[in-house]
Amino acid sequence: MTGKITAVLPAVCFILCLVSCGCGKKTEKEKKPVPPPPVECEDPNAITFDDGFFSFVSVINDDKQAAKGALSVTEIEGNKMLKFTDDFTVPAESKVQKLSINAARLLAPEDLAKVRSIEFDLYADAVSENYTNQDGNKVKAPGTICAGGGTVTAKENEEDEGTWYDFAEFEGGEYNCERSGAVHACFKFLLADSGICWDENMKDANFLVMRWGSENDSNLYIDNIVFYDENGQSIPVDTSEKE
Repeated sequence: MTGKITAVLPAVCFILCLVSCGCGKKTEKEKKPVPPPPVECEDPNAITFDDGFFSFVSVINDDKQAAKGALSVTEIEGNKMLKFTDDFTVPAESKVQKLSINAARLLAPEDLAKVRSIEFDLYADAVSENYTNQDGNKVKAPGTICAGGGTVTAKENEEDEGTWYDFAEFEGGEYNCERSGAVHACFKFLLADSGICWDENMKDANFLVMRWGSENDSNLYIDNIVFYDENGQSIPVDTSEKE
């Protein structure tokens, strides 16, 4: 199975690469498919959540479609990652899971203006057997992973408010096991020379990760967040808890 880019906006581009999809083969001892193992990141500036800190991430539930839930750091096969545990009080139809990552809490002010792309790995799991697969069977699988994002930039509108730009949406394929493989995504600022990016004076420099179109009750995970400059060099971050 392959992922596909379903939209490309003129201001920014959201590139999707499926690192792994589907599940392992069944064995005589296994009665259900085995999810692919989590992806490790060797970049020294990657946010891997190994330190357990995540105060720079928040759940956005500002409308009736926004999912409600809690954040925590969990460990899967020896790999720590951030987990959004959905409480499923919002109906699945039209529901959107939204996470906001505050880059201003992570990067030095002078480094905010250097960011030209952001990469991370996204996962989803299933907690119920409500997904109907191609064979018409109800299975415990997250189904199709559809997501996207956006950010407030330093460029302001006529009301002196930060201009909002959406990143392109993506579809990460379907999965027939309880947890998906890693969907590796890249956010790009394509009009940085025109001021459509962050600058060193921004206090609310953030980006959103949003998942919609969920076909089953499932939770969302994010890992290995890396900020890159125009030369493709990763930018140092500070994930420690701040007052």
